[in-house]
Amino acid sequence: LAQAATKSGANSRPPRPPRAKASSPRPAPRETAEDLGKLTTTVPGAPPEAGAPVDTTAVALADGNSARPAASAPAPAAPPASAAAAASAAAPASTPASAPGPAGSAPAPAQVASGARPAFLSSWPADTRLTYRLGGNYRGELHGDAEVLWQRDGTRYQAVVQMDVGFLLNSRFTSQGEITAAGLRPEVYEEQVRQRRRGVRLGPESVQLQNGERVPRPQDVQDAASQFVELGHRFATGQLKLQAGGRVDFWLARPGGVDQWTYDVVGEETVHLPRLGAIQAFHLKPRPLNEPRGNISAEMWFAPSLQYLPVRIRIAQGADTYLDLLAETVEQK
Repeated sequence: LAQAATKSGANSRPPRPPRAKASSPRPAPRETAEDLGKLTTTVPGAPPEAGAPVDTTAVALADGNSARPAASAPAPAAPPASAAAAASAAAPASTPASAPGPAGSAPAPAQVASGARPAFLSSWPADTRLTYRLGGNYRGELHGDAEVLWQRDGTRYQAVVQMDVGFLLNSRFTSQGEITAAGLRPEVYEEQVRQRRRGVRLGPESVQLQNGERVPRPQDVQDAASQFVELGHRFATGQLKLQAGGRVDFWLARPGGVDQWTYDVVGEETVHLPRLGAIQAFHLKPRPLNEPRGNISAEMWFAPSLQYLPVRIRIAQGADTYLDLLAETVEQK
């Protein structure tokens, strides 16, 4: 005001002294319900609302991030008494044992541990494909191709045996089920020979045959496709020891029934393979069944140097009809 008076030239009377304005402190900003909601959701360790779904992945990330305290973050203003009471009611009475500690010491969330890969899976082979040169006799010489395919995804598996002899024979045997700590547990088995398809359903307690009949499920039962992989795994892990004069017993489920087979270990023999050359393999020969459902039998040769894979399979139906599979290639992922 003094500067304004000087500039205007009004010097006839002294300027009026300025009025002193009473200064009153500004009221603290009131936090709305929306602001309090935002504040509550950013508090580390705050429990979720009752009935709200919990995202375990988000919780795990929040725990990892909250373990690092912000060094330069300013202290928040104290909330009003009503907000403090609400926060006190929502907060847990005591710090839980799983609360995150300082950086680098936060324990791994339980969800991660529960989703870990089962240790027993490491003993099973990776996805494997064996191709075979097929020979044999059925009203004359037979020539064709065959393969044994093994695939797994987590604890699920599929085993396929396929043989192709042109228009004379085209067959496919498929097994699907679960890999467990005790071995393969087949659930569905299907076989297709030419245009005829048959199958078996293996439940927890019973086996449903092709005709609909249910019979008790024996322990460790296998099917015509899974048997090659299961036996090879038992040999490779030492669950069954192969030595000349020994025997191997196991149950086999097929569309017509469930039977217990006994294989005699003939001994270790040299198998001459088309591309792999001479391979040492244990020869297993089945004993005749007491109550046979047919005259089909299968001899198998398992090679220790090739993870006990079946390098030779001979399927016979009587004396003059047989298929002889000799391994050509082994592919693994």
